[in-house]
Amino acid sequence: MELKLFFLGSSCSAPTKGRNLTSIALQFKGKVFLFDCAEGTQQQMMKADVSYMKIDSIFFSHFHADHFLGLPGLLATMNMYERDTKLKIFGPKYIEQKVELALKLAGLKPDFDIECIELRKGVVFREKDFHIEAFPVEHGVRCFGFVFKEEDKLGKFMREKAIALGVPIGPLFAKLQEGKEVRVGSKIVKPEQVMDYNKGRRGRKVSIVLDTRASDSYIKYIAESDILVHEAVFASDLMDRAIETFHSTAKEAAEIAKKAKCKRLYLTHFSTRYKSVKQLLEEAKEVFKETYIGRDLLVLNLPLNPEERIVKK
Repeated sequence: MELKLFFLGSSCSAPTKGRNLTSIALQFKGKVFLFDCAEGTQQQMMKADVSYMKIDSIFFSHFHADHFLGLPGLLATMNMYERDTKLKIFGPKYIEQKVELALKLAGLKPDFDIECIELRKGVVFREKDFHIEAFPVEHGVRCFGFVFKEEDKLGKFMREKAIALGVPIGPLFAKLQEGKEVRVGSKIVKPEQVMDYNKGRRGRKVSIVLDTRASDSYIKYIAESDILVHEAVFASDLMDRAIETFHSTAKEAAEIAKKAKCKRLYLTHFSTRYKSVKQLLEEAKEVFKETYIGRDLLVLNLPLNPEERIVKK
């Protein structure tokens, strides 16, 4: 199943000539999930060739202007092009009032349904093959980070072998796939008799932290991410400024990625003072080698990894 990550911008607080404000789009199984909606987001989506009309849900980390002000225009465009499916919008407390304000600013009464959901710690969105979890971060206002986690595949269910063992087609198949024993007449059929665990694999994991004061408080949520997208507003020589504004340095982002045992780190959300972000990349790579720049319009394709086997206990 295709999993793509789109970096729609990488600037903090204000855009620059070369960088739009920060938003991230994730595409999975034909649906698009948008994390924050900065000014210019819809145009950046067009440039990146990801459809804003396929956005299933929008997740707002918080309501600072550089993360939210793209919403009125995006909703207006969706309405103009006759969107007819529900749009779910997640955000901290008062999300419904914020969306109402966005509609008022756009002079818009949408012809499609909008459902507003207040974010709380834990799983906030779930479908059969994946879930999205929110976790609190420190930013001076109520703010969240997010984890997209594809469900683990324990193995391949051997249907014909189950039938040969007398298991009737139906609910017992599902129980065996869940790792539970089932009774068939007078005998017990165990999952290992009908599951090929060599074909199991770990689901892909993407963590997105777009504004936070770096801390160990969220390491448990982002642990072992295939991709960690983390804000890196400042270089280490501006640590005092990072602390004052509840932001992170590039080095701190790298330390977080290392502690959390992530596979790759993508820095984003850079201060406008940096015309080049080379300094930020270099200081992060000294701590965590697999660090990259989440530059504007970068598209990452996360293929299935057959090496990530599930070890059955």
